[in-house]
Amino acid sequence: MRVGVMTRDTRETKIYLKLELDGEGLHAVDTGVGFLNHMLELFSVHAGVDLTVRCQGDTDVDFHHSVEDVGICLGQAFQAALGDKKGIARFADRIVPMDDVAALVALDIGGRPYLNFRKKIAGKIGAFDGELVEEFLRAFAFHAGVNLYVDLLCEGNLHHEAEAIFKALARCVRDAVKVVSDTIPSSKGVL
Repeated sequence: MRVGVMTRDTRETKIYLKLELDGEGLHAVDTGVGFLNHMLELFSVHAGVDLTVRCQGDTDVDFHHSVEDVGICLGQAFQAALGDKKGIARFADRIVPMDDVAALVALDIGGRPYLNFRKKIAGKIGAFDGELVEEFLRAFAFHAGVNLYVDLLCEGNLHHEAEAIFKALARCVRDAVKVVSDTIPSSKGVL
């Protein structure tokens, strides 16, 4: 099993996160941020990964620290679970519709962190600031060492925009971490 376990203990958050890449979509998520819980649960299901997250954060101040720090831990656990990345497909892209919107996500697990987030999610999703979706993805991409491209092909309901993005990311993760050979997927021989 490819597993990554991360803990983070700061003045702003206390986090335990376990990611099993070869899972069944099982999840136990409690971040203290309801909308983030929802996004991580559907990520787990659609990526086919098992995910446990416990976060105690300063949500009385804002959801920002919890969202960003969970993204950091997920990225670190992802990188740890992949190990030397031998045999993985490495690249993936998906377009996922969600009612009135459609999201495009492309992923390269090449060791170079980058996020290109083309359209902002501006506004509230319940008590959740839509702009935190980008913050979460940036934290994940930079700590996972992945190149991540996110675009909204059709904009609409903010909840649907976020959900389409997380589902597209999940499907990219599922596709890119598949073991498809016994070699490192790079002309350099390392990732």
